Amino acid sequence: AASDVYKRQLEALYTIMHMEDTLSPHLEDVDRQAQEMEQQIISQLVQREGVTEQLKAENQMEWVAQMNNIRNRADEIVLNDLIYA
Repeated sequence: AASDVYKRQLEALYTIMHMEDTLSPHLEDVDRQAQEMEQQIISQLVQREGVTEQLKAENQMEWVAQMNNIRNRADEIVLNDLIYA
């Protein structure tokens, strides 16, 4: 019931923003923020976990696995903290 009310409120907000031509700029801003946040988180995790260019040169498969793991975690953080908040 409460989620239905929230869903209707969001739909109304999106409709209003679309009519006022503010929806696209808002979505572009959120996308920019999400990309910046993701890159910052990835940089922090790479540094903290020691995923280096040396590892990339010595064991490329391990480097790819660790980078994929870091990207996935960064995506989840951005989605939970920025998009779904």
